[in-house]
Amino acid sequence: MNDNRHSDQHSVTVAGIDCGTNSIRLKIARVDADGMHDIVPRTLRVIRLGQDVDKTHRFADEALERAYAAAREFAQILSAHPVDGLRFVATSATRDAENRDEFENEIERILGVRPEVVPGTEEADLSFLGATSVVPRTQLDAPFLVVDLGGGSTELVLGGDGVHVPDTQVEAAFSMNIGSVRMTERHLHSDPPTQQEIDETIADIDAHIDEAFQTVPAGKTRTIIGVSGTVTTMTALALGLKEYDHRAVDGVRLSLEDAFAVDDRFLRMTRAERRTYKTIHPGRIDVVGGGALVWSRVLAKVSAAAEADHGTSIDSFVSSEHGLLDGIVLDYGRRLLAQ
Repeated sequence: MNDNRHSDQHSVTVAGIDCGTNSIRLKIARVDADGMHDIVPRTLRVIRLGQDVDKTHRFADEALERAYAAAREFAQILSAHPVDGLRFVATSATRDAENRDEFENEIERILGVRPEVVPGTEEADLSFLGATSVVPRTQLDAPFLVVDLGGGSTELVLGGDGVHVPDTQVEAAFSMNIGSVRMTERHLHSDPPTQQEIDETIADIDAHIDEAFQTVPAGKTRTIIGVSGTVTTMTALALGLKEYDHRAVDGVRLSLEDAFAVDDRFLRMTRAERRTYKTIHPGRIDVVGGGALVWSRVLAKVSAAAEADHGTSIDSFVSSEHGLLDGIVLDYGRRLLAQ
């Protein structure tokens, strides 16, 4: 964290950076008693910081250079928008990289703040806070299961029952070491992937979900909220959008049937076929199939757990543009206000 100026007691202007396995995001907002008010809503760059980390346990030199270039760009944005504080949160890939000190030192030199490599449990809490901070309470039934599907890890976070537990309070969370980049690099080597590769990926994913369910009582879920680039991209494709439009994707409810169909179709496409869809960010072309497969397996197994628990299967989910980055900014702003 970096506190640059004293703020008044009513609001603070803060910036958050979410540095994941595949992408890095910056958000600047004013935080007050009423919540967040965007100044720079979100700036995203796909940097693939986690390139080969699952295999080598080190950041590749070219991946580090992409991260530093994005950080320099963010520094320019921040110079035009003075803030009371900046928090830089790094997640799955950085947790796994043996040469993370090199990365942290250079980021601190560029931005003046050292990355915080948060554990998966804190990542889960912040994702839940961000996702539920904008939940329309009258439309969605609690408890909520927030699924934050990243490049290297996927967080399952259950919270709120709408009665005894506040809707933004986490009951249970688990961080799984599966994500779009990790599954692609580990299993999906062919273009398009073979059925054997797909089957091996499913077995890997399911084993992680089963382990997560020992900690997270997913059967209690009434509403699934999916956040992250994989979820919103696949939602946009299911909606038939010709280009990505966050306004059309944020808060939309999509049936699991439609999600399964689009996930499977793009999983089995060649990369060349995926490139014809402007809806997919170029930096996700090669890994979106792996992410889609993780997403489908999570949806299927949560729905089955809910039906076993309370006899009602879940037949849809809510796509959200709000997740970890929003949670970083909101949580940090609230803590500054409380000082």
